[in-house]
Amino acid sequence: MNKIVSLIIVLTTLISCNQTEKKVEIQKVTKPKKEHSDFGFNFSDYNVIQDTVRKGDTFGTIIEKQNIGDRKIHDIVQAVKDTFDVRVIRPNKAFTMFRSKNKTNKLEVFVYQPDALNYYIFDFRDSLVVAHKKTRPITIREKIIGGVLKGSLSETLDKANVSTGLASQITKVYSWTIDFFKLKKGDRFGIVFTERFVNDSIYNGVDELKGMFFEYKGKIKYAFPFVKDISTGKVEYYDEEGKTLKNLFLKTPIKFSRISSRFSGSRFHPVQHRWKAHKGTDYAAPTGTPITTTAAGVVEMTGYTAGNGNYVKVKHNSTYSTQYLHMSKILVRRGQSVSQGQVIGKVGSTGLATGPHVCYRFWKNGVQVDALKLNLPSGEPMTGSDKSRYLQTIKPIRRELDSIGNL
Repeated sequence: MNKIVSLIIVLTTLISCNQTEKKVEIQKVTKPKKEHSDFGFNFSDYNVIQDTVRKGDTFGTIIEKQNIGDRKIHDIVQAVKDTFDVRVIRPNKAFTMFRSKNKTNKLEVFVYQPDALNYYIFDFRDSLVVAHKKTRPITIREKIIGGVLKGSLSETLDKANVSTGLASQITKVYSWTIDFFKLKKGDRFGIVFTERFVNDSIYNGVDELKGMFFEYKGKIKYAFPFVKDISTGKVEYYDEEGKTLKNLFLKTPIKFSRISSRFSGSRFHPVQHRWKAHKGTDYAAPTGTPITTTAAGVVEMTGYTAGNGNYVKVKHNSTYSTQYLHMSKILVRRGQSVSQGQVIGKVGSTGLATGPHVCYRFWKNGVQVDALKLNLPSGEPMTGSDKSRYLQTIKPIRRELDSIGNL
């Protein structure tokens, strides 16, 4: 009897263990692979080839090498001409070919990308080839950066992972009011701007400057864009009180350089090795750097002398004239009208010069003066309804700028 009871207990235990094992059995779940798609096509549905246009390639030479049956290149070009000019195909631009997955491996769709934003689809799937221009969705995001300069403007923006082109835009805005050679490490700044992102993820550059400030010689210099004349849509920049940032003269004749020698009544000449007056400001820059006239006017003189090298002199009005020396190349002629910021020559080291630079000279009422010490006239400030509209427009942007530190 005891043996029978023991046998029943053993069998019951084994059955219980088997049931437990079944309960804890784990089933492996395989996650479906995420399909890669672009241009509205799933890559898994095609044999996909991605490449770039090589030098010498044309739309015709690329397409004719593909398996497109008895289609003629001329007929294809004619079919798509209203959407796409095949002559604009350029080297190093990306293209993608979608081929059928069957044994024919036939080209069904060709996509050409002239830039990160736009692309053209050439559809070969029907008897008639059709082309469509598509634009990727753009997301605009506002960005605020600020603090203190940790080097040059370009270096500071680079450390903030901002497009290098923004430095050029900012320099242009402040051309009349800030000499960026004189900004110092530790000077405060703030910039509010927007950036473009393609497909909400691919950075596509700066979209718009909304407002900024820089500390310059101990003072805060604001700049805000504003369209005063809505009919023209022209954007100009003004300070926090509605005064234009434009002056009669730009601060410097070249961008992103350094002052190598200042205006002086007595300076030891590096070539002649004697003390003499230096009635100009030297800006050192690489040979070939563009030199721009600092104000609109008429070219009064061009030429060459042993001391000045290649030079250009511009008469701006009855009061002011400027001169630009040591050019490697002169790009204007005597009597020519020039606009503010127009390139009139290239930096060189002609004449008495130890290295490439431009010597910038300034005359007021026929007397050479130090351009860096002049209080030059500015444009007219806004008034009336324009000023009221402007101040209301910049209010939220200024609030954001003022939140960057304690101004």
